[in-house]
Amino acid sequence: MSQLSRPCRMMLLVNPQSGKGEALTLYNNHIQRMLNEAGVPHTLVITEHQNHARELVREADLSQWDALVIMSGDGLLFEVINGLLEREDWEDAIRTPLGILPGGSGNALAASIHHYSRSSPVSSEELLLSCGFLLCKGLVSRMDLVSVQLSSGPRLFSFLSLAWGFVADVDIESEKYRHVGAARFTVGTLVRLASLRVYRGRLAYLPAPDQETLRNEVTLHCNNQTLRSRDSVGQNTFHNSCHSNNSLKARRTESTPSRSPHKAPRGPPDSLLPPLDQQLPGDWVLVQEEDFVLMLAMYHSHLAEDLLAAPGAAPDDGVIHLFYVRAGSPARRC
Repeated sequence: MSQLSRPCRMMLLVNPQSGKGEALTLYNNHIQRMLNEAGVPHTLVITEHQNHARELVREADLSQWDALVIMSGDGLLFEVINGLLEREDWEDAIRTPLGILPGGSGNALAASIHHYSRSSPVSSEELLLSCGFLLCKGLVSRMDLVSVQLSSGPRLFSFLSLAWGFVADVDIESEKYRHVGAARFTVGTLVRLASLRVYRGRLAYLPAPDQETLRNEVTLHCNNQTLRSRDSVGQNTFHNSCHSNNSLKARRTESTPSRSPHKAPRGPPDSLLPPLDQQLPGDWVLVQEEDFVLMLAMYHSHLAEDLLAAPGAAPDDGVIHLFYVRAGSPARRC
């Protein structure tokens, strides 16, 4: 773990529509004063539409900023990371320290970062204050990113989770309950349980090595995704100091074309992943095609602000925590 030099010039991106629409109010009531008292100069940027942050960081002169800070929910950090990786200078751009201040509904990565600090569990404004103090300290740590290649559409980069089936349905369909904040997920879960769906699919994954082997690994491949770890960018390292939350959601077995008008992120090549139309290597585990209720791949400890799903996770451990439920069977974790 390292520390940002002082003074640290921050661009603070706020999505005023995230969560219950209170992010800007929370900034005015708490964060602005905290940063000013800590002597942290920052420029406030209020996002105005979907992909605004993505467009901004893709074209911005990053030499003006020592860090980019996101105060929002799930989507904004996803935009920022993928915007950075769409730049011609992506190898340098992705080294820009990123920060998170929870202002959305789920706030899973913010809760994970708080968990990694070994502090007692908190939520709501207490979680915001905790992340605010971490931000003022300027501590920087590394974090895995995951490359996701769909059968159609562009390659994307994810930093929290990949969901298919039940979990993705709850996340997407609960958007209509956004005004109730984090309770939207509880409401969405009850609605979906009342009419449970199953999904036909096939799952393959590469089991994680033991911890000693893992510490010596540079690259780990799992679930058609690539984790880059513990090396230099010139050797395909993929770490950053991200503090935020976002999930990539795939709802059904058919491929959904990307709604983004942008080109696929440049980023490192996925040269070691088997193409979707080729036979899997022998060390992969294949779950035969059948009916599933859900598949969830997580890279951090929390799935939501109040949902600790993988307590042993670390931000740069090179591991994906895989959960899946087959129709008529108990849950499995790999």
